[in-house]
Amino acid sequence: MTENNAEACAMQVKVHVSGESESATKMNLRAGKFKMIIDEPAYMGGTDEGPSPVQMLLTALAGCLNVTGHHVAKEKGLDLEKMKITIDGDMNPCTFMGCSFDERAGFQSIIVKIKPTFKNPVDDAIIKEWVKETEARCPVTDNIKDGTKIIADNI
Repeated sequence: MTENNAEACAMQVKVHVSGESESATKMNLRAGKFKMIIDEPAYMGGTDEGPSPVQMLLTALAGCLNVTGHHVAKEKGLDLEKMKITIDGDMNPCTFMGCSFDERAGFQSIIVKIKPTFKNPVDDAIIKEWVKETEARCPVTDNIKDGTKIIADNI
């Protein structure tokens, strides 16, 4: 562990986002200096002016796996050039829509496929271990898998 890593490990990081709804399906959000729109597709009553909340969740997962994967590869001395990540989530919107409460509101499953490109040949066993460690150390994966406590309250 480098000195910079040790310093980072000793601190807590607060992440803040804020937003204001423009309609029942569309929300304008800020995350740091970035502005974005989350909306629902037309078939869900939205205007399709941005990705849906569940698409953003999977997008966050892909982005976090990318950062984590590169970090883990660097620690292991693997010369990772790039990663191709595809993610598919299966969910039934009935709970969200209120027509049934037999299934959970979120994804029943999320399938992640990672195709790394290394500058030099890497053994399949090492790649499998790298993927396993990347998944285990990814903060977004952790939040999805391990049920982070969420406290919702009015302001």
